[in-house]
Amino acid sequence: MDMNVEPPNYIPVVYKSEIEASNLTGFLPTILIIGFLIYMMRRSADVMGGRGKRGGGLFGVMESTAKLINSNEIGVKFKDVAGCEEAKLEIMEFVNFLKNPSQYVELGAKIPKGAMLTGPPGTGKTMLAKATAGEANVPFISVSGSEFLEMFVGVGPSRVRDMFAMARKHAPCILFIDEIDAVGRKRGGRSFGGHSEQENTLNQLLVEMDGFNTNMNVVVLAATNRVDILDKALMRPGRFDRQIFVPAPDIKGRASIFKVHLQPLKSDLDKDNLARKLAALTPGFTGADIANVCNEAALIAARDLNNTIILKHFEQAIERVVAGMEKKTNVLQPDEKRTVAYHEAGHAVAGWFLQHADPLLKVSIIPRGKGLGYAQYLPKEQYLYSKEQLLDRMCMTLGGRVSEELFFGRITTGAQDDLKKVTQSAYAQVVHYGMNEKVGYLSFDMPKPGDMVFEKPYSENTAQLIDNEVRELVDAAHKRTTQLLKDHKKDIEKVAERLLKHEILSRDDMIELLGPRPFPEKSTYEDFVEGTGSFEEDTSLPAGLKEWNKDRKEGATPPPPPQSPTNEPRPSQSTV
Repeated sequence: MDMNVEPPNYIPVVYKSEIEASNLTGFLPTILIIGFLIYMMRRSADVMGGRGKRGGGLFGVMESTAKLINSNEIGVKFKDVAGCEEAKLEIMEFVNFLKNPSQYVELGAKIPKGAMLTGPPGTGKTMLAKATAGEANVPFISVSGSEFLEMFVGVGPSRVRDMFAMARKHAPCILFIDEIDAVGRKRGGRSFGGHSEQENTLNQLLVEMDGFNTNMNVVVLAATNRVDILDKALMRPGRFDRQIFVPAPDIKGRASIFKVHLQPLKSDLDKDNLARKLAALTPGFTGADIANVCNEAALIAARDLNNTIILKHFEQAIERVVAGMEKKTNVLQPDEKRTVAYHEAGHAVAGWFLQHADPLLKVSIIPRGKGLGYAQYLPKEQYLYSKEQLLDRMCMTLGGRVSEELFFGRITTGAQDDLKKVTQSAYAQVVHYGMNEKVGYLSFDMPKPGDMVFEKPYSENTAQLIDNEVRELVDAAHKRTTQLLKDHKKDIEKVAERLLKHEILSRDDMIELLGPRPFPEKSTYEDFVEGTGSFEEDTSLPAGLKEWNKDRKEGATPPPPPQSPTNEPRPSQSTV
């Protein structure tokens, strides 16, 4: 009995606590965050302790993103790299040192610790580095300079340390840093947080490269097309102490590159002769451009359901790369088409009767890319220009605008790109080349696009003098072009009317309309290489590389470099 109540009369009472659903949802974000952190910490611990065997810090963010490519996976050899024989010879020394170290050690020579591949985009710097790894038969570690930088402070230096640790682990190997200018820029400029992180990454890179000694057997290669912005400490001897410039190929180099890319293509044409012909049609093209032309030709042939690739497909591919895709939807109005025809005829006729103008290959009023018409020329590979030659080029460029003035009495916006080129040429003559009497024999370094420099390297009085001289130079070229086209006004009419009828005129059509060009010109491969000393690109090797190259051609595997005792330095190893 409790509280004078009989047990049979008890009433059970149960206490319960109720929570509203709205109160429970308030805890969900916290629960999810805690669960995610626990999962990621356990995953990071697995990577660090077991499966990855590489400690990369929390969540693996600090790990290097460098890719390891085994030597048997690299399908690029030196025979696949053409058009840069001088650069190839420089790189071959690295490979030859790894394969024949005694050849150098007996003379007391040491292999350069690192090589910086420089040159314009598309010239084959990355491909040359891969060929080096493929020939040396060693692992190839590749990374881009931009992959070192992240939003977290300290990630860049950590990834540099991890990358070099990977290189030491897989030695002998080749470490390739592409676009190194992303991390190797000059220090001491801006003071933003991202820039300080880039400087810290660069400092760590310098420390790691200094840490390599003769026992590492790791070759470090890097590539950039902006060597002018690299930190001087990165380029000093002992780090990247050899600079290898990979230029755009000349006509012989382009022929060699075409031979490489034409091999897998299905064509009944003689590929050696085709390579020479295409090399003459593609001045200024890089290896990447040539590969694109060959691929475009194959695509055009497939689009036309042809069984083989013919010369017309290659010519169309060159037009596609040079001028852009043909526009068939944007049809010009009759008056606009007539203006474009006389504009292009002015270019063609002016160049035809100017001695130093480039030979004309084709003129068209079919819209391509951003242009409404274009003229294709065959400029010879020339490294020195006289004042007279530059003036002729300016007059040819002004031919379109002057033709509009003569035949329509008005001007249009179509000459904007022509005027830009003329202005650049005039300023270059006055500011850079010292070709102006009043300014004198002076050459000023002008700020490049993207440089954080807003001051000109000369006074305001000099700037005003330069502007006046440039204007007088352009006016003189315009006056000369006007007189030239007045003398050949009927020739412009003939060319323009033929363009309106056929839309495209070839060099043979121009000869039919205007007669042979009154100046000697070069238009074939044989003409361009005449007097250069050889018909093909020189691929000869020094005596010290011939035996190794012979073994490579015969498919023999050269013996690996001898291993030295662990207590002695190994001079056969390349260090960086």
